[in-house]
Amino acid sequence: MKKILRYLVSVFVLLILAVGLYGQWLLDDHQYDGNKITNIAVDASILEQGAYLVRAGNCMGCHTQRGGAAYAGGRIIRSEFGDFVSPNITPDIKTGIGRWTSEDFWQALHNGKSPDGKLLYPAFPYPNYTQVTRQDADRMFAYLKTLTPVSQENQNHHLHFPYDQRALLAFWRAAYFRPGVFQEQSEQRAMWNRGAYLVNGLGHCSACHSSRNALGANAGYQDLSGGELAMVNWYAPSLSQKNEAHLLQWTSTQSQSLLQNGISGIASVSGPMAEVVAESLQYLSVSDIAAITSYLQSIPVPQQAPEDMLDRSLSSQAIGKETMDRIMLQGSALYKTHCSDCHGAGGDGVASVYPALKGNYAVQSHSVTNPVRMVLAGGFPPSTRGNPRPYGMPPFGPMLTDSEVAVVLTYIRNAWGNQGSVITSAEVNRYRTSPLD
Repeated sequence: MKKILRYLVSVFVLLILAVGLYGQWLLDDHQYDGNKITNIAVDASILEQGAYLVRAGNCMGCHTQRGGAAYAGGRIIRSEFGDFVSPNITPDIKTGIGRWTSEDFWQALHNGKSPDGKLLYPAFPYPNYTQVTRQDADRMFAYLKTLTPVSQENQNHHLHFPYDQRALLAFWRAAYFRPGVFQEQSEQRAMWNRGAYLVNGLGHCSACHSSRNALGANAGYQDLSGGELAMVNWYAPSLSQKNEAHLLQWTSTQSQSLLQNGISGIASVSGPMAEVVAESLQYLSVSDIAAITSYLQSIPVPQQAPEDMLDRSLSSQAIGKETMDRIMLQGSALYKTHCSDCHGAGGDGVASVYPALKGNYAVQSHSVTNPVRMVLAGGFPPSTRGNPRPYGMPPFGPMLTDSEVAVVLTYIRNAWGNQGSVITSAEVNRYRTSPLD
């Protein structure tokens, strides 16, 4: 009996020692601050690469509430299905990803699933992120685990019925989502493959620059056909249509400057794209910007515009020459008063300061969303290292009527050789009476 008792005591002591040694190993190999455990054995270069990849994916853009702590979530992403609210991805144990493993993070990016197996809404662009390699995902996760934990509870999405029924995502995924890691194309150059990886994967460009069906699905991560950003009143132009934002219309130098600085000698970015440049693209390496440009410039231009790209507004021929002449005369007077000081009497602008309107595809676009809202609400290129003090456009909505906005924009869209549809006061009013955020 005594032998059995001594044996049990010995086993108990060994267990205590084992637990103690394991706890000491945790303390020796990890830093513990009461909230998170961060592996300090991770090579510094891996963390640096992870930080770079997180920037490339613009994770902070969606996972940071305006005026809030970085990566703590709470940002509202408006859509026609309701409002999505981004989650906290700081390493907070209770409210963030502090308990996540690298496998959990990989499943979220690659398969669109949370650690408990819950299906994620594709407002989180996992249809693009599925292209990210496991190695890059692990590097991103390693970096995120080094962030300062922020205790901020996640909020529920506010979606319309039946989109608030998460179980229905299984049917959406069956129809529109297939996980798959990026595969290099051996016949293409290394620069092209790098650009394709960034554009289609981490950059998730198709999340905005694509048309979507009634269920919010596009034609895949390579769909860059352009599309309206529902509920925020911006149009993300096509990156494959020659008469929109296809980079073939500019030199490589101009394209790279636009992506990294937010402005080139002939164009500038505003709205959501300005935020992407400010928070993400300006921090990418020169070689990665060149790779993105190389890939985008290689996209084949369709022979015919798809049906949904056709102009649905009034053409100048439809309203008659006399009416069009009157609009152009009135528009010319308004332009001279309000626009010519910056954009020039001939619409030539000032290089790298005020974009030219002559020959500007953005003002001639089939979608009038961006021109109308820029006149009504104004806009600014981003402040970047290459352009720290950008010149912006003030809002003219308070001083111009709907009719005047329509007339001056119709003039701009048809002066100096431009060709665009006639804008009506009703179209302007639609944007004036809807949110411009």
